[in-house]
Amino acid sequence: MKRRGIFSLSLSFVIILFAGCIPSVSLTGGTVDPTAKTVFVGTFVNNSSLVNPSLSQDFTNTLKSKIQSQTPLEIVNSGGDYRFEGEITNYTINPTAIQGNETAAMNRLTITVRVSFENRFDESLNFQQTFSRYADYLSMISLSSVESSLVEEINEALTEDIFNKAFVNW
Repeated sequence: MKRRGIFSLSLSFVIILFAGCIPSVSLTGGTVDPTAKTVFVGTFVNNSSLVNPSLSQDFTNTLKSKIQSQTPLEIVNSGGDYRFEGEITNYTINPTAIQGNETAAMNRLTITVRVSFENRFDESLNFQQTFSRYADYLSMISLSSVESSLVEEINEALTEDIFNKAFVNW
């Protein structure tokens, strides 16, 4: 009985000793430096040749929402312990799934963003990377009737990729 008590006490001591050395971990598996309090997310300007007028604001807001819901960080208008900046570089619609009569059965909407991420606490985690995602839709359907839902789907996937790269280190 004494051995069990000593073992439990020793294990508790080791856990307490190392707890200060382990970075903060969110419920989603992402890590945030325990001293980090703020994040800046700049507006991702749409510099693609095909412009969706609401894409810039929609993408930026989706990224902010992802960070707010998955971390304890506060969004700030300048500075920040973490910084996300970038631009939308590509917004294209291309035919896919060409049929025997040389018509496309599907079209593909692709969005590409270039992201610059800065981590004030660990510069080795900084990155500049391009992320791209797409969604397909039936060519017999007009883009205008499905565009907002496709953009929302793609934005969610892009922000998941960016979040994972910045906070989960994938």
